Amino acid sequence: MSLKSVPASFWRGGTSNALVFRAEDLPGSRADWEPILLAAMGSPDPNGRQLDGMGGGISSLSKVCVLAPPSREDADVDFTFGQVPVGPGPVDYGGNCGNMISAVGPAAIDLGYVAFPPDGTARVRIHNTNTGKIIVSHFPVRDGAAEAEGALAIDGVAGTAAPIRLEFLAPGGAKTGRLLPTGSPSDALETPDGTVRASLVDAANPCVFVTASDLGKTGAEAPEALAKDAAFMRRMEDIRRAGSVRMGLAASLEAAGRIPSIPKVAIVGAPVDATSLSGAMIAAEEVSLMVRMLSMEQPHRAVPITGSICLALAARVPGTVVAEVCSTASGPLTFSHPSGTILVDAEAAERGGQWEAISGSVYRTARKLFSGAVFYRG
Repeated sequence: MSLKSVPASFWRGGTSNALVFRAEDLPGSRADWEPILLAAMGSPDPNGRQLDGMGGGISSLSKVCVLAPPSREDADVDFTFGQVPVGPGPVDYGGNCGNMISAVGPAAIDLGYVAFPPDGTARVRIHNTNTGKIIVSHFPVRDGAAEAEGALAIDGVAGTAAPIRLEFLAPGGAKTGRLLPTGSPSDALETPDGTVRASLVDAANPCVFVTASDLGKTGAEAPEALAKDAAFMRRMEDIRRAGSVRMGLAASLEAAGRIPSIPKVAIVGAPVDATSLSGAMIAAEEVSLMVRMLSMEQPHRAVPITGSICLALAARVPGTVVAEVCSTASGPLTFSHPSGTILVDAEAAERGGQWEAISGSVYRTARKLFSGAVFYRG
């Protein structure tokens, strides 16, 4: 069987990597994208490494982005995110990826969807088709292209680069239509191992938050340690599925199991001293709270950007388990995650007896790694 190819570029966005495609270079039907995207990323791989493709064997390195002309007047480019499973299963278009959004603005200029701006600061309005939300990307440009060099360092990425500010506008209700899908800041979820109190929050991506201490954790654990705790991993998936059903994302626990990308599930805790994956010490007094998030049934080595936006908004709603452990009463929040810390700002307000998400913003970096064509077994 001969190899086939399709034009593509490969980008780092925040702490993720992804193949980036133009919609015009793919088949007209999304169903026909499936074999191309899976093969290009090297999935499914029973060895879990994706060595026959561009994937990296973990969820943060097994992603695709498809850009297209804008379908809304208030956007400059459409962005569809696909989470590619390492093992068996279809490409999941259920949620958004905040890390890869940081690459979408520069990629939109690079691929010709947005006119070359003059030197200064570009402002690209991104319509995420997965959630129907608008994210505004602000980044420096020079000589008609996104500036690569800069002084911003983000934990989990070596070196520094130009800052990219992502502004999530009205991010609440990304999948359910409400910031608090059940109307309550906390709910009791029934699982095979008993009842657990959780906060179900939908902003940028829907998430289920539980207190780390309720599961015998502190929120400072390394991803590898969590992955080896089979009982913990099983219970977190049970909690995620129960939350999915309660939020109305799935009709049954079995159906929730077939949508692994959403909701995300995380443990949160009050600040404690921690050691990052690089060996750096993170002092409790320097952070607002601890978070350990799971993605695609794997402990995440950082905290997804959409997850951090959702977490920040949850911290601003009284009565959530997040607000109860957060040590920062107002202003920007600093979250301690396995790779270090992340600074996030968010604003929520109560209107008519319901909490609404006004905005959330975060700083990331991005860089194009290559462009050309990706070859795959057709």
